[in-house]
Amino acid sequence: MIGSSLLSPMDEFTTEGGFFAEKVPPEIFDFLLAKGWRHFGEFFYFYHVVEEGPETRHVRPLRVRMGKFTRSKSQRRTWNGNADLSIELKPLQRTAELDGLFDLHKERFSDDLPESLGSFLGEDPEVQPTDTRQFELRLDGKLLACSFLDIGQSSVSSIYAMFHPAEHRRRLGIFTMLLELNWAAQNGMTFYYPGYAYREPSHYDYKKEFRGTEYFDWEQWTPLELGTALS
Repeated sequence: MIGSSLLSPMDEFTTEGGFFAEKVPPEIFDFLLAKGWRHFGEFFYFYHVVEEGPETRHVRPLRVRMGKFTRSKSQRRTWNGNADLSIELKPLQRTAELDGLFDLHKERFSDDLPESLGSFLGEDPEVQPTDTRQFELRLDGKLLACSFLDIGQSSVSSIYAMFHPAEHRRRLGIFTMLLELNWAAQNGMTFYYPGYAYREPSHYDYKKEFRGTEYFDWEQWTPLELGTALS
């Protein structure tokens, strides 16, 4: 376990494990993302496999190369179908309203239910090692969805997204990703990291549906052709 500062040579952060860091410079955050690291609060981690019951899942980090991303036809419909929402990007701030939305959102799942939003944002969400911001999506003042985005020097990383289950037809999980991709494009970012998927089919496969996606096999990044399996 590495200590609270991140001032050592970058080679130290290429092996599996975890460490805590109070502050990570944007250029080092880019480096960590490119090596498959993610973080919840001050804890940075990665893992190669996940055991789900009797099955072993092989983890593959994903990223979108912004220069190759364009919206698909269905993504354009999702984008246009949410034009009635008001959208605000603000510094990370956990509120009772967000906690309430999280409690509704997690009702969609039956397994591995996280205890709280703090599971993703850390014990003190407003103290982050990175520049973390949140998109809030509202209709007539009512909060329908929120996503959390880390910002590096030339990369951004999606931490988590949640939405009101009654609004599932809006495809707000996809829409928040499109919002984050749009922000990345407007701000000249090179990569957008949406998190992990598995080599095997899973409920994370929606993350593979974006043009310009690449996957990391823990040795190199490889372009992912839409509709093909991860190796």
